[in-house]
Amino acid sequence: MAAQRCWSIYQYNPRNCKFELAAVNRPMIARLQTTYHSYHPQFWLMFVGMLISTIGASMIWPFLMIYVSENLEAPMTVAAGLMTLNSAAGLVASFLAGPFIDRLGRKWIMVGSLMLNALAYVLLSGASDLSSFAFLMILSGAVNPIYRIGGDAMVADLVPPEKRADSYALLRLSNNLGVAIGPAVGGFLASSSYATAFYFAAIGMILYSLLMAFFGVETLPKAEAMKAKAAAVSEKMGGYLPILSDRRFIFFVITYTLVATCAALVWVILPVYAKTNYHLQEKLYGLIATTNAVMVVALQVSVTKVTKRYATLPVLAVGGAFYTVALGSVAFGQGFWGFWTSMVIMTMGELILVPTANTYAANLAPPDKRGRYMSIFGLSWRVAIGIGPIFGGMLNDNIGPASIWFGGAVLGALSVVFFLLQGRTARKNRTDEPDPQFTITSSSK
Repeated sequence: MAAQRCWSIYQYNPRNCKFELAAVNRPMIARLQTTYHSYHPQFWLMFVGMLISTIGASMIWPFLMIYVSENLEAPMTVAAGLMTLNSAAGLVASFLAGPFIDRLGRKWIMVGSLMLNALAYVLLSGASDLSSFAFLMILSGAVNPIYRIGGDAMVADLVPPEKRADSYALLRLSNNLGVAIGPAVGGFLASSSYATAFYFAAIGMILYSLLMAFFGVETLPKAEAMKAKAAAVSEKMGGYLPILSDRRFIFFVITYTLVATCAALVWVILPVYAKTNYHLQEKLYGLIATTNAVMVVALQVSVTKVTKRYATLPVLAVGGAFYTVALGSVAFGQGFWGFWTSMVIMTMGELILVPTANTYAANLAPPDKRGRYMSIFGLSWRVAIGIGPIFGGMLNDNIGPASIWFGGAVLGALSVVFFLLQGRTARKNRTDEPDPQFTITSSSK
């Protein structure tokens, strides 16, 4: 009788007459405790802040192109042009933000960026004409990348090189847990009231900014800040010239931009494509976006444990191959399940490629130039968002809807080729990751 009462608590095993649940859970709890204590407390503050802000923001961004298109009643190319304005503003802001983040620090620049991003979301809820949309898309584009660049630099400050792949994977888990919740809820909200979805996005950004303002600490090392300030007097182009001369890094960023453009086509164009051509409503498309996030939450840490065992550039090529197949498959999709399958394939590429690329970029960056390196790396997504929608819109308006996805598949295939070429060069020069990056980091301390 006692064994039956304890069954629901401990899971009694009659073979060895022992209660085994506590023995099973104890190692798992110990692993969780070890993981928690192996990172700086501020890393977990960022983990929670990203979760909150992403839940809010992802209630609206998968449907932003639909919102703009329907309010302006304009062709896809016009709506895509507003996304290009958004991206162009982000490009300029990213260049300007890098030196400031290296000299002034990460924390308060992140706080200000989050607050301004919240304001942009609130104002977008009431926009109704082209000039209003253009101004607000520029504002949103200018402030959005700044807190992400500051956050990437902050993670690199807090986490040693050998743990960065795991740390970026954990932050992606947080981000995608937010995306798992946001689009599913936002799709229903947007079907009845886009304004409510915009307000939730703003609230998420404000909460993250308050967490960082009251509980965050500055992570920029004082020695590195002084070095960056001293160098600013003599450096040209805000200190970007040496980075732009780093051919290995720049070739990597260009190649990553190709595959990021594939992702931009899916996230920006696919919702409009699915609704216009297949009448797929926001509440159903939200479940497709949620599938991406659920997969990342469930699989990212496990996938990263496997991918970090191998040379970086071949891993990136494998990730690019998944994107290539995913983009090509969208052209053959006929509705919810077809597009859902394409999202699953693309997400597998994302699991392989994104944390690996973040880690590669962070490890290439010397500490005193980390903000600028990460800002250049961050440009890949801004450029992708700028050229992807306009590229897709032109193909759609001039050739046909399916041509969007064949064009994206070509970009993905080019990224695979370029990653493999870089890997071949790295093997010849014996400079493949991680050894050179560890040397850079250790020698600068």
